[in-house]
Amino acid sequence: MSPIFDYFFGQYSTYDTLDITLEIIAVIFGLFSVWFSKQNNIWVYPTGLLSTSIFVYLLLKWGLIGDMLINIYYFIMSLYGWYIWTRKVDAEHFTPITSATKKEHKISSLIFIGTIVFVFIVYQIFDKWTSWTAYVDTVTTAIFFVGMWLMAKRKVENWIYWIIGDIISVPLYFYKGFTFTSFQYLIFTILAVYGYYAWKKNIDSNLQTS
Repeated sequence: MSPIFDYFFGQYSTYDTLDITLEIIAVIFGLFSVWFSKQNNIWVYPTGLLSTSIFVYLLLKWGLIGDMLINIYYFIMSLYGWYIWTRKVDAEHFTPITSATKKEHKISSLIFIGTIVFVFIVYQIFDKWTSWTAYVDTVTTAIFFVGMWLMAKRKVENWIYWIIGDIISVPLYFYKGFTFTSFQYLIFTILAVYGYYAWKKNIDSNLQTS
């Protein structure tokens, strides 16, 4: 094996083939989910549910409690988002893309703070304060919790949280030894930037039409 290959993928030599395959499948469907979200397509949720289900299993097996909690929350919010995105606001129109209100920004702040407290308690219970990554996990979990809630509500600001969380997650997952997932978050970052501008354009277009 080349030194470069070993540097990026050497840690997989100790992993089960099934786990590696499942991680790759989860990454692929995760990418599909973000792409569909960027396209404002309801398939964001079926693909996301499949990806998060696999990651919950893998992260539990690997003992990454914080990351597992994120994916359980993703699963629940995906079901909620699926309902919101298919709910009609009148006889002809589904829930539109909009900007977050002051009330929703306040709720976002409460979700962020509440998540940090919740993850802190969970990590205390499971004695997971064994590395500096646990502290970063606490923050990224809170960021992603807010992002997922705003996405389910179809608020354009969700992309800002995804961009911040994805940028942090790229080196974090690589350090943890999950190269495929790290690459996934790198692509997520790029898609999130495009997603933000696509949703912003959608809002501007609707304002001009109205």
